[in-house]
Amino acid sequence: MGIALIWSIITILVRWIFSKRRGAISYDSSDQTALYIRMLAVTNKTIKSSFVFTPDVRVRSQVGFEPERRGSHPYLGVDFRTLHSRAESAGSIPARRIRRLFSFQRHLLSSRLLRGAPHLNPLHILDEDYCGQAKCMLEKVGSWNFDIFLFDRLTNGNSLVFLTFHLLSQYGLIELFQLDMVKVRRFLVLVQEDYHNQNPYHNAVHAADVTQAMHCYLREPKLAQSLTSFDILLGLLAAATHDLDHPGVNQPFLIKTNHYLAALYRNTSVLENHHWRSAVGLLRETELFSHLPAEDSLSIERQLGSLILATDISRQNEYLSRFRTHLDENDLNLGNASHRHFVLQMALKCADICNPCRPWELSKQWSEKVTEEFFHQGDIEKKLKLEISPLCDSEANTIASVQIGFMTYVVEPLFAEWARFSDTRLSQTMLGHLGLNKASWSTMEPEASGSSEDGESDPARSSEEPSSRALTQGSPES
Repeated sequence: MGIALIWSIITILVRWIFSKRRGAISYDSSDQTALYIRMLAVTNKTIKSSFVFTPDVRVRSQVGFEPERRGSHPYLGVDFRTLHSRAESAGSIPARRIRRLFSFQRHLLSSRLLRGAPHLNPLHILDEDYCGQAKCMLEKVGSWNFDIFLFDRLTNGNSLVFLTFHLLSQYGLIELFQLDMVKVRRFLVLVQEDYHNQNPYHNAVHAADVTQAMHCYLREPKLAQSLTSFDILLGLLAAATHDLDHPGVNQPFLIKTNHYLAALYRNTSVLENHHWRSAVGLLRETELFSHLPAEDSLSIERQLGSLILATDISRQNEYLSRFRTHLDENDLNLGNASHRHFVLQMALKCADICNPCRPWELSKQWSEKVTEEFFHQGDIEKKLKLEISPLCDSEANTIASVQIGFMTYVVEPLFAEWARFSDTRLSQTMLGHLGLNKASWSTMEPEASGSSEDGESDPARSSEEPSSRALTQGSPES
């Protein structure tokens, strides 16, 4: 009787939470009355306010909006939600629901354990075992060797929820900002749900990995001594949401397919703007900061956007040049709020593309995942008879060539300057792994290109231009 009651309560909670969702990025071209915006609530007042943060839910013409013009989005027949998914049997849908139910159960149980609350039900031995291992891993969450893949398995696919909640608690931010723990959990669950786990790379595990890397940077002496609690809160939230609702394709693809997001943001930082607006939508939907003065809430939203927009790889040289100038002139004053914010932007940029600086066992997995995502996009472009984006042609590129170019033109310059700013053991460790990983890929490249007479020239040709456009392993492609 007791177990049945618990399951009933959990089921009701899950249904209630997901009934509150307004949906995610939509690509349904068959509904000609659709208008793509995020609906923050169902009232007319909220619908009006949602035009400030527009992206992703369809609102039908019954609420007074004009229908789309037929044929305005010729490639919306591509369902990016299933772009990277594999064929599943008909019986897999109930299985997913069961996994989601178990996932939520483990989330509730582990949140109790992480708070030190005793668990009195002896029947959930397996759950306690997994959560115990996850808790042990969280004790070393500041280690650069942190295995996010293992942690994700131990938390049954809830790595982003567990890790971010743990860090918010560890920094004392929940208590300091008087955040409602229920709202915090709901916000994190919805953030995790809005990532597309069908994406090989841009998914919730990547967001959790970036959040863990951000934590490592926040602990560096220069930052730890100068950042305020507000800065830390912004940094963690930006890391967790920086790729929110990423469709698994890059900005050039959205532009050349005339996607509504490209038109909405005028072909400028399309994905980054969408991630930011989506994050703001969830903040408002969960009312996470509703207890704060309106001016403070708006400030959080604006500064969150500033951090997320900094991950646009097409602006890499702009940020890097500014960072280098500050270091050359030695004029970074971390007592200045604007300078601290700029350093947070650079920290997030580093966290976003830090995979090549991880130990080989972790870095290699990320490299394979991002290249798989690139090649999937290339296959779609071939089917649509579009020009294949740089690095997305599986016949002209290899994992090794993509990684060598990315490390040479994007990662090394950024992390060299970061090491100048923060010359610590962590910085030297990251540069050391970067050098070793690049050497490892270099040994594989001759084998991959040996069958082609001009194979050695391809990696260089495919990595020079993309340094500012498409070599984007850790950030949304621009």
